[in-house]
Amino acid sequence: MNPYLDVVVRSVIVYLFMVIALRIFGKKELSQLNTADIILILLISNSVQNAMVGANTSLLGGITAAFALFIINFFFKKIMLNFKFIKDLVQDKPEILIHDGKIEFKTLARIGISSDELQEAMREHGVEYYKDVKLAMFEIDGNISIISGSETLKQTNHKRKIHKSLGSLGN
Repeated sequence: MNPYLDVVVRSVIVYLFMVIALRIFGKKELSQLNTADIILILLISNSVQNAMVGANTSLLGGITAAFALFIINFFFKKIMLNFKFIKDLVQDKPEILIHDGKIEFKTLARIGISSDELQEAMREHGVEYYKDVKLAMFEIDGNISIISGSETLKQTNHKRKIHKSLGSLGN
């Protein structure tokens, strides 16, 4: 097999593995990067590098792997746009966290959001009390959107510490 075709095939396999792994471990992991998460991402990238390029550690081999990743990501996004089944496999649905001031404790527990994290998001939206929240949603990209019941407060969107390089995975 052509050594550059081998790099492309390896890169595509690693990409698909990472999509599946990220789906299994959930969107919350992507949206709330802390020090341990960043270290994990760096170690994963280092561990899969050899799996992608194999013995070809040349500049052209690295560029070929990167190009293959960009291409597969482009096509994967197109496939998700056109095939609802694939999109549903990869992406979760938005989750209601608070509705008319009532907290959905089962949902919070299932997706692993603590009350402290929810209160932090509310404060960042300028909302002090749960009873003032008309709707709080855990979005598909891991953000928490809050709509307050007050006419003086505007709808805001709380960005959840998403690393720039991972932002495109949730789209």
